Amino acid sequence: MKTEVILTGNIVGLGAESDHVKVAAGYARNYLFPQRLAIPLTRANKRQLEALKQRRAEREAREFNTMTELAKAVSKLICLVKVKAGEDGKMFGSVTAGMIADELKHQFDISLDKRKIHLEHPIRALGEHEIELHLHADVKGTLKVRVESLTPVTAPAPAAEAAAPDEAKTEEGKKPRTEKRGFSRREAKGEKPEKAAKTEKEVAAGDKKPRAPKGERPARAPKAPRAEKTEKAEKPETPAKTE
Repeated sequence: MKTEVILTGNIVGLGAESDHVKVAAGYARNYLFPQRLAIPLTRANKRQLEALKQRRAEREAREFNTMTELAKAVSKLICLVKVKAGEDGKMFGSVTAGMIADELKHQFDISLDKRKIHLEHPIRALGEHEIELHLHADVKGTLKVRVESLTPVTAPAPAAEAAAPDEAKTEEGKKPRTEKRGFSRREAKGEKPEKAAKTEKEVAAGDKKPRAPKGERPARAPKAPRAEKTEKAEKPETPAKTE
């Protein structure tokens, strides 16, 4: 069974002061009348309509001014919302209007109905987001929301740093090549072999004179002729024996 009542207060989804509405008799009897949010529609009560309309106009003017000031103040704020996310920055879950309303109350002591926070879809990415606020029928505003991870996010290394120069790279499992071929293991470890040490001594003693190219070398002096061997001295004749 329905009954007509005159609302004396603003009820979301039902109406505002001075509105005539039809509601269930039990709802009016058990809730609206005890809370003084409505009165029965009678001739005597109709006389209160002008007063209710005046009170409604004053209330709406106050709300308009309040929400206009709130829109200006909120536009300068950044609401921080921390969420759980993986090391790659991927969020676990999403940020809802209710979470934003709770953070506004916690951080700035601003009480705002979550239904005034207009989100086309829940926020599912880290970073800054600009959302729209429907504060009043004639007042809209914006709010910046910064979503951060509770755990540090590991940023990917730049490609330039990840790729080392070819000269500095050595294949895994292979020994680095030495500057000269034929170096022994001792040379690769920084130990000088005896041969190398000997060469350094020779260099320290003085560089050898460079050999003249073939064809430009001075002619060798002719060798002195060897002295002819004298004939062997003849043995002196022995005197003949006399008889």
